[in-house]
Amino acid sequence: MATKKHDDHENYPTVVVTKTVTVHPKPLLHHPQQILHLSNLDRQCPMLMYVVFFYKPCFAYQNSALGSIFNSLKSGLEETLSIWYPAAGRLSLNQADGKLNLWCNNGGAVLAEAVTTAKIIQLGDLSQYKEFFERLAYKPVFHGNFSQMPLIVAQVTRFGCGGYSISIGASHSLFDGPATYDFLRAWASNSAILKEKRSTLQIYKPVHERGPLLVGTQHGQQQLTKLPESGSSAPTRGAAAIDHLHQLIKQALAGPDMKFGGSNFSNTGNSNLVLKTFHLSGAMIESLKIKVFGGESRGSFSCSSFELIAAHLWKARTKALGVRKGAMVCLQFAVDVRNKMVPPLPKGFSGNAFVLASIALTAEQQEGSSHEATIEKIKQAKNSITNDYVIAYNKALYGGAAQGSLPPINELTLVSDWTRMPFHTIDFLHGEAAYVSPLLSPIPQVAYFMQNPNDLRGIDVRIGLPPQFLNAFSHYFLTNLQ
Repeated sequence: MATKKHDDHENYPTVVVTKTVTVHPKPLLHHPQQILHLSNLDRQCPMLMYVVFFYKPCFAYQNSALGSIFNSLKSGLEETLSIWYPAAGRLSLNQADGKLNLWCNNGGAVLAEAVTTAKIIQLGDLSQYKEFFERLAYKPVFHGNFSQMPLIVAQVTRFGCGGYSISIGASHSLFDGPATYDFLRAWASNSAILKEKRSTLQIYKPVHERGPLLVGTQHGQQQLTKLPESGSSAPTRGAAAIDHLHQLIKQALAGPDMKFGGSNFSNTGNSNLVLKTFHLSGAMIESLKIKVFGGESRGSFSCSSFELIAAHLWKARTKALGVRKGAMVCLQFAVDVRNKMVPPLPKGFSGNAFVLASIALTAEQQEGSSHEATIEKIKQAKNSITNDYVIAYNKALYGGAAQGSLPPINELTLVSDWTRMPFHTIDFLHGEAAYVSPLLSPIPQVAYFMQNPNDLRGIDVRIGLPPQFLNAFSHYFLTNLQ
Protein backbone atom coordinates (compact mmCIF):
# COMPACT_ATOMS: atom_id res chain seq x y z
CA MET A 1 0.00 0.00 0.00
CA ALA A 2 1.14 3.58 -0.50
CA THR A 3 0.32 7.05 0.64
CA LYS A 4 -0.78 9.87 -1.58
CA LYS A 5 2.25 11.63 -3.01
CA HIS A 6 2.96 14.88 -1.24
CA ASP A 7 6.67 14.98 -2.15
CA ASP A 8 8.19 14.26 -5.53
CA HIS A 9 10.78 11.65 -4.62
CA GLU A 10 11.84 11.49 -8.25
CA ASN A 11 13.73 14.74 -7.59
CA TYR A 12 16.04 12.96 -5.17
CA PRO A 13 19.12 11.06 -6.39
CA THR A 14 18.84 7.30 -6.56
CA VAL A 15 19.81 4.94 -3.76
CA VAL A 16 22.08 2.14 -4.98
CA VAL A 17 22.34 -1.08 -2.97
CA THR A 18 25.97 -2.23 -3.17
CA LYS A 19 25.91 -5.31 -0.95
CA THR A 20 23.36 -7.67 0.64
CA VAL A 21 24.29 -10.42 3.08
CA THR A 22 22.45 -12.91 5.25
CA VAL A 23 23.52 -12.60 8.89
CA HIS A 24 23.39 -15.69 11.09
CA PRO A 25 23.67 -15.91 14.87
CA LYS A 26 26.96 -16.99 16.37
CA PRO A 27 27.68 -19.52 17.64
CA LEU A 28 25.14 -21.31 15.45
CA LEU A 29 25.03 -24.61 17.34
CA HIS A 30 23.80 -23.11 20.60
CA HIS A 31 20.21 -23.00 19.40
CA PRO A 32 18.92 -26.12 17.66
CA GLN A 33 15.95 -25.76 15.33
CA GLN A 34 12.68 -25.59 17.19
CA ILE A 35 9.15 -24.24 16.95
CA LEU A 36 8.30 -21.31 19.23
CA HIS A 37 4.52 -21.10 19.65
CA LEU A 38 3.17 -17.59 19.12
CA SER A 39 0.31 -15.97 20.99
CA ASN A 40 -2.74 -14.48 19.31
CA LEU A 41 -1.29 -11.06 20.15
CA ASP A 42 1.75 -11.95 18.02
CA ARG A 43 -0.35 -13.07 15.07
CA GLN A 44 -2.36 -9.87 14.60
CA CYS A 45 0.07 -8.25 12.14
CA PRO A 46 2.94 -10.45 10.87
CA MET A 47 4.25 -7.92 8.35
CA LEU A 48 7.53 -6.02 8.71
CA MET A 49 7.36 -2.70 10.56
CA TYR A 50 10.11 -0.21 9.64
CA VAL A 51 11.89 2.67 11.31
CA VAL A 52 14.76 4.68 9.82
CA PHE A 53 17.48 6.34 11.90
CA PHE A 54 19.15 9.48 10.51
CA TYR A 55 22.68 10.38 11.61
CA LYS A 56 24.01 13.69 10.33
CA PRO A 57 27.65 14.07 9.28
CA CYS A 58 29.95 13.77 12.26
CA PHE A 59 33.70 14.37 12.59
CA ALA A 60 34.03 11.13 14.61
CA TYR A 61 33.19 8.92 11.61
CA GLN A 62 33.61 11.16 8.56
CA ASN A 63 36.78 9.30 7.58
CA SER A 64 35.33 5.84 8.26
CA ALA A 65 34.68 3.74 5.19
CA LEU A 66 31.14 2.53 4.58
CA GLY A 67 32.47 -1.02 4.54
CA SER A 68 33.93 -0.62 8.02
CA ILE A 69 30.62 0.58 9.44
CA PHE A 70 28.76 -2.16 7.59
CA ASN A 71 31.08 -4.83 9.03
CA SER A 72 30.68 -3.46 12.55
CA LEU A 73 26.89 -3.57 12.22
CA LYS A 74 27.10 -7.10 10.80
CA SER A 75 29.32 -8.33 13.63
CA GLY A 76 27.06 -6.71 16.23
CA LEU A 77 23.98 -8.27 14.65
CA GLU A 78 25.60 -11.72 14.69
CA GLU A 79 26.31 -11.35 18.39
CA THR A 80 22.82 -10.03 19.14
CA LEU A 81 21.14 -12.86 17.21
CA SER A 82 23.00 -15.38 19.35
CA ILE A 83 20.80 -14.24 22.28
CA TRP A 84 17.73 -13.04 20.35
CA TYR A 85 17.84 -16.20 18.21
CA PRO A 86 14.14 -16.27 17.18
CA ALA A 87 14.86 -13.11 15.17
CA ALA A 88 16.99 -15.27 12.83
CA GLY A 89 14.07 -17.63 12.19
CA ARG A 90 11.02 -17.61 9.94
CA LEU A 91 7.28 -17.75 10.45
CA SER A 92 5.75 -21.16 9.86
CA LEU A 93 2.12 -22.04 9.13
CA ASN A 94 0.74 -24.86 11.26
CA GLN A 95 -1.20 -27.01 8.80
CA ALA A 96 -3.39 -28.44 11.58
CA ASP A 97 -4.93 -25.17 12.77
CA GLY A 98 -3.80 -22.63 10.14
CA LYS A 99 -1.95 -20.54 12.75
CA LEU A 100 1.43 -18.90 12.39
CA ASN A 101 4.23 -19.95 14.73
CA LEU A 102 7.91 -19.08 14.85
CA TRP A 103 10.32 -21.55 13.31
CA CYS A 104 13.72 -20.98 14.93
CA ASN A 105 15.72 -22.36 12.00
CA ASN A 106 18.70 -19.95 12.05
CA GLY A 107 17.71 -18.79 8.57
CA GLY A 108 19.27 -15.43 9.34
CA ALA A 109 18.53 -11.74 9.09
CA VAL A 110 19.33 -9.62 6.02
CA LEU A 111 21.69 -6.64 6.07
CA ALA A 112 22.14 -4.38 3.03
CA GLU A 113 24.68 -1.67 2.24
CA ALA A 114 23.73 1.28 0.02
CA VAL A 115 24.95 4.68 -1.17
CA THR A 116 23.28 7.84 -2.44
CA THR A 117 24.59 11.21 -3.57
CA ALA A 118 21.68 12.89 -1.77
CA LYS A 119 22.54 15.02 1.24
CA ILE A 120 20.56 14.73 4.44
CA ILE A 121 19.98 18.48 4.46
CA GLN A 122 18.07 18.07 1.17
CA LEU A 123 15.45 16.03 3.02
CA GLY A 124 14.38 19.07 5.03
CA ASP A 125 12.43 18.40 8.21
CA LEU A 126 13.20 14.77 9.02
CA SER A 127 10.07 14.49 11.17
CA GLN A 128 7.90 14.87 8.06
CA TYR A 129 7.54 11.58 6.17
CA LYS A 130 8.70 11.52 2.57
CA GLU A 131 8.32 8.70 0.08
CA PHE A 132 12.07 8.85 -0.47
CA PHE A 133 12.49 7.37 3.03
CA GLU A 134 11.14 4.08 1.68
CA ARG A 135 14.18 3.84 -0.62
CA LEU A 136 16.40 3.78 2.45
CA ALA A 137 14.86 0.49 3.59
CA TYR A 138 15.56 -3.02 2.37
CA LYS A 139 12.24 -4.49 1.18
CA PRO A 140 12.39 -8.25 0.57
CA VAL A 141 10.16 -9.59 -2.20
CA PHE A 142 7.07 -11.08 -0.57
CA HIS A 143 4.64 -13.35 -2.41
CA GLY A 144 2.52 -14.34 0.57
CA ASN A 145 4.77 -17.13 1.86
CA PHE A 146 5.83 -16.08 5.35
CA SER A 147 8.21 -19.04 5.65
CA GLN A 148 10.48 -17.31 3.12
CA MET A 149 10.36 -13.83 4.64
CA PRO A 150 13.20 -12.81 7.00
CA LEU A 151 11.99 -11.45 10.33
CA ILE A 152 14.73 -8.80 10.60
CA VAL A 153 16.02 -6.75 7.66
CA ALA A 154 18.24 -3.68 7.75
CA GLN A 155 19.98 -1.28 5.40
CA VAL A 156 22.80 1.18 6.11
CA THR A 157 22.99 3.99 3.56
CA ARG A 158 25.81 6.52 3.25
CA PHE A 159 24.71 9.97 2.05
CA GLY A 160 26.74 12.25 -0.17
CA CYS A 161 27.32 14.60 2.77
CA GLY A 162 28.90 11.87 4.91
CA GLY A 163 25.79 11.27 6.99
CA TYR A 164 24.08 7.91 7.34
CA SER A 165 20.68 6.33 7.64
CA ILE A 166 20.07 2.94 9.20
CA SER A 167 16.66 1.42 8.53
CA ILE A 168 15.39 -1.65 10.36
CA GLY A 169 12.34 -3.74 9.54
CA ALA A 170 11.11 -6.22 12.15
CA SER A 171 8.15 -8.56 11.92
CA HIS A 172 5.44 -7.47 14.36
CA SER A 173 4.90 -11.17 15.11
CA LEU A 174 8.39 -11.24 16.56
CA PHE A 175 8.47 -8.10 18.73
CA ASP A 176 6.20 -5.34 19.99
CA GLY A 177 7.49 -1.79 20.48
CA PRO A 178 9.27 -2.23 23.84
CA ALA A 179 10.88 -5.51 22.71
CA THR A 180 12.02 -3.89 19.43
CA TYR A 181 13.54 -1.04 21.43
CA ASP A 182 15.47 -3.50 23.64
CA PHE A 183 16.64 -5.53 20.62
CA LEU A 184 17.94 -2.44 18.83
CA ARG A 185 19.70 -1.15 21.95
CA ALA A 186 21.41 -4.53 22.31
CA TRP A 187 22.43 -4.51 18.65
CA ALA A 188 23.82 -0.97 18.85
CA SER A 189 25.73 -1.87 22.01
CA ASN A 190 27.21 -4.99 20.40
CA SER A 191 28.18 -3.05 17.26
CA ALA A 192 29.93 -0.37 19.32
CA ILE A 193 31.15 1.61 16.33
CA LEU A 194 34.11 3.90 17.13
CA LYS A 195 33.98 3.13 20.83
CA GLU A 196 34.84 0.39 23.26
CA LYS A 197 32.23 -2.27 23.96
CA ARG A 198 29.63 -0.85 26.32
CA SER A 199 29.13 -3.32 29.16
CA THR A 200 27.29 -0.83 31.38
CA LEU A 201 24.08 -0.79 29.31
CA GLN A 202 21.38 -2.56 31.30
CA ILE A 203 19.28 -4.78 29.07
CA TYR A 204 17.40 -7.73 30.54
CA LYS A 205 18.15 -11.10 29.03
CA PRO A 206 15.29 -11.72 26.60
CA VAL A 207 12.58 -14.26 27.44
CA HIS A 208 11.22 -15.63 24.16
CA GLU A 209 8.65 -18.18 25.38
CA ARG A 210 5.15 -16.69 25.21
CA GLY A 211 4.05 -18.65 28.30
CA PRO A 212 0.72 -17.49 29.77
CA LEU A 213 -0.26 -15.62 26.59
CA LEU A 214 -0.60 -18.83 24.59
CA VAL A 215 -4.02 -20.09 23.50
CA GLY A 216 -4.57 -23.46 21.87
CA THR A 217 -1.69 -25.31 23.51
CA GLN A 218 -1.85 -27.40 26.65
CA HIS A 219 0.23 -24.91 28.63
CA GLY A 220 -1.73 -21.95 27.35
CA GLN A 221 -5.10 -23.53 28.07
CA GLN A 222 -4.07 -24.18 31.67
CA GLN A 223 -3.17 -20.52 32.02
CA LEU A 224 -6.28 -19.17 30.32
CA THR A 225 -8.89 -21.32 32.05
CA LYS A 226 -7.92 -20.41 35.60
CA LEU A 227 -10.36 -18.66 37.93
CA PRO A 228 -10.87 -14.89 37.73
CA GLU A 229 -8.58 -12.65 39.75
CA SER A 230 -8.77 -12.81 43.51
CA GLY A 231 -11.49 -10.62 44.93
CA SER A 232 -13.69 -11.07 41.86
CA SER A 233 -16.51 -13.60 41.80
CA ALA A 234 -18.00 -12.36 38.53
CA PRO A 235 -17.40 -14.28 35.32
CA THR A 236 -14.78 -12.90 32.93
CA ARG A 237 -16.27 -10.16 30.76
CA GLY A 238 -15.53 -9.59 27.11
CA ALA A 239 -12.81 -7.22 25.93
CA ALA A 240 -14.30 -3.80 25.22
CA ALA A 241 -11.92 -3.13 22.30
CA ILE A 242 -13.08 -6.27 20.44
CA ASP A 243 -16.76 -5.61 21.22
CA HIS A 244 -16.50 -2.00 20.05
CA LEU A 245 -14.72 -3.00 16.85
CA HIS A 246 -17.49 -5.46 16.00
CA GLN A 247 -20.06 -2.72 16.61
CA LEU A 248 -18.16 -0.32 14.33
CA ILE A 249 -18.07 -2.91 11.54
CA LYS A 250 -21.83 -3.55 11.92
CA GLN A 251 -22.42 0.19 11.82
CA ALA A 252 -20.34 0.49 8.65
CA LEU A 253 -22.37 -2.26 6.99
CA ALA A 254 -25.73 -0.73 7.88
CA GLY A 255 -27.60 1.92 5.92
CA PRO A 256 -27.16 3.38 2.43
CA ASP A 257 -24.31 5.72 3.44
CA MET A 258 -22.65 3.33 5.88
CA LYS A 259 -22.06 0.26 3.76
CA PHE A 260 -18.82 -1.66 3.53
CA GLY A 261 -16.93 -0.27 0.57
CA GLY A 262 -19.00 2.91 0.75
CA SER A 263 -17.94 6.37 1.86
CA ASN A 264 -16.69 5.39 5.29
CA PHE A 265 -14.10 3.05 3.85
CA SER A 266 -13.22 4.29 0.39
CA ASN A 267 -12.58 7.92 1.26
CA THR A 268 -10.05 6.92 3.89
CA GLY A 269 -8.50 4.15 1.84
CA ASN A 270 -4.86 3.43 2.59
CA SER A 271 -3.82 4.54 -0.91
CA ASN A 272 -5.03 8.09 -0.18
CA LEU A 273 -3.61 8.75 3.27
CA VAL A 274 -1.09 11.53 3.85
CA LEU A 275 1.36 11.02 6.71
CA LYS A 276 1.76 14.23 8.70
CA THR A 277 3.75 14.97 11.86
CA PHE A 278 2.62 17.64 14.30
CA HIS A 279 5.21 18.84 16.81
CA LEU A 280 3.65 19.76 20.14
CA SER A 281 6.23 21.53 22.25
CA GLY A 282 6.30 21.21 26.02
CA ALA A 283 5.05 24.79 26.20
CA MET A 284 2.10 24.02 23.90
CA ILE A 285 1.10 21.00 25.99
CA GLU A 286 1.29 23.04 29.21
CA SER A 287 -0.77 25.78 27.57
CA LEU A 288 -3.48 23.25 26.66
CA LYS A 289 -3.51 21.94 30.24
CA ILE A 290 -4.06 25.46 31.55
CA LYS A 291 -6.87 26.11 29.07
CA VAL A 292 -8.55 22.77 29.82
CA PHE A 293 -8.19 22.79 33.59
CA GLY A 294 -7.99 26.50 34.35
CA GLY A 295 -4.45 26.49 35.74
CA GLU A 296 -4.39 26.57 39.53
CA SER A 297 -8.11 25.83 39.79
CA ARG A 298 -7.84 22.25 38.55
CA GLY A 299 -7.44 21.08 42.14
CA SER A 300 -6.65 17.42 42.64
CA PHE A 301 -7.39 16.40 39.04
CA SER A 302 -4.25 15.51 37.16
CA CYS A 303 -3.49 13.80 33.89
CA SER A 304 -0.55 12.69 31.82
CA SER A 305 0.46 14.38 28.58
CA PHE A 306 -0.60 11.20 26.75
CA GLU A 307 -4.13 11.33 28.21
CA LEU A 308 -4.48 15.02 27.39
CA ILE A 309 -3.22 14.78 23.79
CA ALA A 310 -5.13 11.54 23.09
CA ALA A 311 -8.38 13.19 24.20
CA HIS A 312 -7.62 16.32 22.17
CA LEU A 313 -6.68 14.34 19.06
CA TRP A 314 -9.79 12.13 19.24
CA LYS A 315 -12.07 15.16 19.40
CA ALA A 316 -10.19 16.95 16.60
CA ARG A 317 -10.12 13.95 14.26
CA THR A 318 -13.82 13.14 14.76
CA LYS A 319 -14.81 16.74 14.08
CA ALA A 320 -12.50 17.10 11.06
CA LEU A 321 -13.81 13.92 9.39
CA GLY A 322 -17.40 15.12 9.78
CA VAL A 323 -18.75 11.99 11.44
CA ARG A 324 -22.55 12.14 11.72
CA LYS A 325 -23.77 12.96 15.22
CA GLY A 326 -25.67 9.71 15.79
CA ALA A 327 -22.76 7.48 14.80
CA MET A 328 -20.71 5.57 17.36
CA VAL A 329 -17.11 6.79 17.54
CA CYS A 330 -14.31 4.97 19.26
CA LEU A 331 -10.84 5.75 20.63
CA GLN A 332 -8.51 2.76 21.02
CA PHE A 333 -4.95 2.87 22.32
CA ALA A 334 -2.32 0.27 23.06
CA VAL A 335 -1.60 -0.71 26.69
CA ASP A 336 1.48 -2.69 27.73
CA VAL A 337 0.26 -5.65 29.82
CA ARG A 338 3.63 -6.91 31.07
CA ASN A 339 2.77 -5.77 34.59
CA LYS A 340 -0.99 -6.26 34.23
CA MET A 341 -0.79 -10.04 34.09
CA VAL A 342 -1.07 -12.20 37.23
CA PRO A 343 1.71 -13.00 37.79
CA PRO A 344 3.48 -10.30 35.74
CA LEU A 345 5.32 -11.35 32.61
CA PRO A 346 9.06 -11.85 33.20
CA LYS A 347 11.50 -8.99 32.71
CA GLY A 348 12.84 -9.10 29.19
CA PHE A 349 9.68 -10.67 27.69
CA SER A 350 10.35 -10.31 23.97
CA GLY A 351 6.96 -11.04 22.41
CA ASN A 352 3.87 -8.91 21.86
CA ALA A 353 2.43 -7.86 25.20
CA PHE A 354 -0.10 -5.18 24.35
CA VAL A 355 -3.87 -5.03 24.08
CA LEU A 356 -6.13 -2.19 23.03
CA ALA A 357 -8.10 -0.21 25.58
CA SER A 358 -11.28 1.30 24.15
CA ILE A 359 -13.79 4.12 24.68
CA ALA A 360 -17.02 4.42 22.71
CA LEU A 361 -19.53 7.29 22.51
CA THR A 362 -21.79 8.77 19.88
CA ALA A 363 -20.16 11.60 17.94
CA GLU A 364 -22.67 14.00 19.51
CA GLN A 365 -21.79 12.82 23.04
CA GLN A 366 -18.10 13.07 22.29
CA GLU A 367 -18.37 16.60 20.90
CA GLY A 368 -20.40 17.66 23.93
CA SER A 369 -17.96 16.15 26.43
CA SER A 370 -15.29 18.35 27.94
CA HIS A 371 -11.63 17.46 27.66
CA GLU A 372 -11.67 16.68 31.37
CA ALA A 373 -14.58 14.23 31.00
CA THR A 374 -12.90 12.55 28.02
CA ILE A 375 -9.63 12.25 29.94
CA GLU A 376 -11.50 10.61 32.80
CA LYS A 377 -12.86 8.01 30.37
CA ILE A 378 -9.33 7.37 29.09
CA LYS A 379 -8.20 6.79 32.68
CA GLN A 380 -11.10 4.37 33.24
CA ALA A 381 -10.23 2.49 30.04
CA LYS A 382 -6.62 2.19 31.19
CA ASN A 383 -7.70 0.88 34.58
CA SER A 384 -9.97 -1.70 32.94
CA ILE A 385 -6.92 -3.53 31.54
CA THR A 386 -6.62 -6.35 34.07
CA ASN A 387 -5.52 -9.95 33.86
CA ASP A 388 -9.11 -10.95 33.08
CA TYR A 389 -9.30 -8.38 30.26
CA VAL A 390 -6.10 -9.73 28.70
CA ILE A 391 -7.48 -13.28 28.86
CA ALA A 392 -10.76 -12.23 27.22
CA TYR A 393 -8.93 -10.19 24.56
CA ASN A 394 -6.57 -13.03 23.77
CA LYS A 395 -9.40 -15.55 23.48
CA ALA A 396 -11.41 -13.22 21.24
CA LEU A 397 -8.50 -13.05 18.79
CA TYR A 398 -8.35 -16.81 18.42
CA GLY A 399 -9.54 -17.55 14.90
CA GLY A 400 -9.94 -13.85 14.14
CA ALA A 401 -8.60 -11.96 11.14
CA ALA A 402 -5.33 -10.11 11.29
CA GLN A 403 -5.77 -6.54 12.51
CA GLY A 404 -3.74 -5.23 9.61
CA SER A 405 -6.41 -6.41 7.14
CA LEU A 406 -9.06 -3.99 8.46
CA PRO A 407 -9.51 -0.91 6.28
CA PRO A 408 -9.55 2.52 7.94
CA ILE A 409 -12.83 3.55 9.54
CA ASN A 410 -13.68 7.22 10.07
CA GLU A 411 -15.26 6.46 13.42
CA LEU A 412 -12.19 4.62 14.81
CA THR A 413 -9.21 6.60 16.14
CA LEU A 414 -6.12 4.52 16.95
CA VAL A 415 -3.20 5.73 19.07
CA SER A 416 0.17 4.12 19.81
CA ASP A 417 2.36 5.67 22.51
CA TRP A 418 6.11 5.55 21.74
CA THR A 419 7.10 8.29 24.18
CA ARG A 420 8.65 5.77 26.59
CA MET A 421 10.77 4.33 23.79
CA PRO A 422 13.24 7.10 22.84
CA PHE A 423 14.56 5.42 19.69
CA HIS A 424 16.68 8.47 18.85
CA THR A 425 18.93 7.74 21.86
CA ILE A 426 20.09 4.46 20.29
CA ASP A 427 23.60 5.27 19.08
CA PHE A 428 24.39 2.91 16.23
CA LEU A 429 27.06 5.37 15.12
CA HIS A 430 28.47 8.10 17.34
CA GLY A 431 25.89 9.78 19.53
CA GLU A 432 22.13 10.11 19.17
CA ALA A 433 20.23 10.04 15.91
CA ALA A 434 19.05 13.36 14.49
CA TYR A 435 15.62 11.75 14.09
CA VAL A 436 13.99 8.32 13.89
CA SER A 437 10.99 8.08 11.58
CA PRO A 438 8.52 5.21 11.30
CA LEU A 439 7.94 4.28 7.68
CA LEU A 440 4.59 3.47 6.12
CA SER A 441 2.93 0.74 8.20
CA PRO A 442 0.16 -1.75 7.37
CA ILE A 443 -2.16 0.45 9.48
CA PRO A 444 -1.08 3.97 8.40
CA GLN A 445 -4.02 5.75 10.06
CA VAL A 446 -2.58 5.05 13.53
CA ALA A 447 -1.44 8.14 15.43
CA TYR A 448 2.05 7.63 16.88
CA PHE A 449 3.09 9.71 19.90
CA MET A 450 6.89 10.03 19.87
CA GLN A 451 9.63 11.89 21.69
CA ASN A 452 11.21 14.78 19.83
CA PRO A 453 15.04 14.72 20.07
CA ASN A 454 15.16 18.50 20.50
CA ASP A 455 12.31 18.90 23.00
CA LEU A 456 12.09 16.14 25.59
CA ARG A 457 8.94 17.68 27.15
CA GLY A 458 7.22 17.80 23.77
CA ILE A 459 5.46 15.13 21.72
CA ASP A 460 5.59 14.50 17.99
CA VAL A 461 2.25 13.18 16.70
CA ARG A 462 2.52 11.28 13.38
CA ILE A 463 -0.85 10.37 11.85
CA GLY A 464 -2.24 9.21 8.50
CA LEU A 465 -5.12 11.35 7.22
CA PRO A 466 -7.17 11.58 4.02
CA PRO A 467 -5.81 14.64 2.14
CA GLN A 468 -9.21 16.31 1.91
CA PHE A 469 -9.43 16.42 5.72
CA LEU A 470 -5.84 17.43 6.49
CA ASN A 471 -6.47 21.18 6.75
CA ALA A 472 -9.57 20.72 8.90
CA PHE A 473 -7.74 18.37 11.25
CA SER A 474 -4.78 20.74 11.48
CA HIS A 475 -7.14 23.58 12.40
CA TYR A 476 -9.05 21.68 15.09
CA PHE A 477 -5.98 19.91 16.47
CA LEU A 478 -3.83 23.04 16.77
CA THR A 479 -6.65 25.11 18.27
CA ASN A 480 -5.86 25.88 21.94
CA LEU A 481 -2.27 24.75 21.38
CA GLN A 482 -0.85 27.98 19.97
